[in-house]
Amino acid sequence: MKISQKGLYALQAMMMLARRHHEGAIKIREIAYEENLPEKFLELILLELKNARLVESVRGANGGYQLRRRPEDIRLSEIMRLIDGPLAPFGDAEQLRSLIDRDLPHRSLYQVFLDVRDAAAAILENTTLADLISSSGPRTKKGKRRPEKKEKGSVLPMVVGGKRAE
Repeated sequence: MKISQKGLYALQAMMMLARRHHEGAIKIREIAYEENLPEKFLELILLELKNARLVESVRGANGGYQLRRRPEDIRLSEIMRLIDGPLAPFGDAEQLRSLIDRDLPHRSLYQVFLDVRDAAAAILENTTLADLISSSGPRTKKGKRRPEKKEKGSVLPMVVGGKRAE
């Protein structure tokens, strides 16, 4: 599964709207500024989210965008499928099942891909915007909170030439 930059921006914007769900409509400029997102690209993303009925626009001086449903009712899988398509490494689950049935020499390979897809889909199906914005963070599959990780810095580590760059 690959998350595009557009998908990441959509998730960030939706999280911001979820955090401020009870404040009403938020202007695009404010979302872009607060989340450090390109405003013109964000306009296109929000239009796509609006057409999918995940957000709604409000006109006027106090206008902007707001979630159409409560944060508890919006699953990450909805947003990701809308923006980036199927969750499988390639194709969809039905395509993988078909390959498992007809390509016997590679059946086990396709089964692994299907298992990865199913695991990722289960996590995304069971994680809502409300889970992401809660102060204690998302839960693991056993229902326990994920432990907080100590961060070295504010950037993610990078792998260069097979070695971790610091």
